[in-house]
Amino acid sequence: MIIDIDDKLLSSELFTECFCCDYEYCGGLCCVHGDSGAPLEEKEKEILEENIDKILPYMKPDGREIAEKEGIASIDHEGDLVTALINNEECVFSFYDEDANCFCSIERAYLDKKIDFRKPVSCHLYPVRVKKSNGTTMLNYDRWSICQCARDKGQNEKIFVYEFLKDAIVRCFGNEFYTKLENIDKLIKDDKNT
Repeated sequence: MIIDIDDKLLSSELFTECFCCDYEYCGGLCCVHGDSGAPLEEKEKEILEENIDKILPYMKPDGREIAEKEGIASIDHEGDLVTALINNEECVFSFYDEDANCFCSIERAYLDKKIDFRKPVSCHLYPVRVKKSNGTTMLNYDRWSICQCARDKGQNEKIFVYEFLKDAIVRCFGNEFYTKLENIDKLIKDDKNT
């Protein structure tokens, strides 16, 4: 089922599927696996390029080398602008702590108040993917096998996709839009109970 809110088309799975990252279990696999980097908006690429000197100290040596020689972004096989990859696999902005957990150097620089950009919207909104077509914005739930632990944790804690993404949704679409999602969720649950 598709839900239309403020000219945005949302998959009903945002309200029916459970999700909550289980970082202790997965260790940040979403930044390491995949056949493409994280989708970027052109404006985000510009922000990252403007702040790269503040992000570089957080990056792995091979990530720094790629960023400095080849740039922080590339065009993937579908023609989309994405973050560059190390060895065609992990994001150029990934780095590891002493326990081999993967983190985002952009977000670490943000948390240390070195920059005021948290991370690309596509990363912040995951597992929701945003597509734009003919003036319409579509928000779809992306089911990735490496996130099974997040689905299990979400199910155990009864956290639905849109609830898990509250900060990201408010960042991207505003508080009023999130309130509308809460109202839709209430209607769906009320409808199920009648």
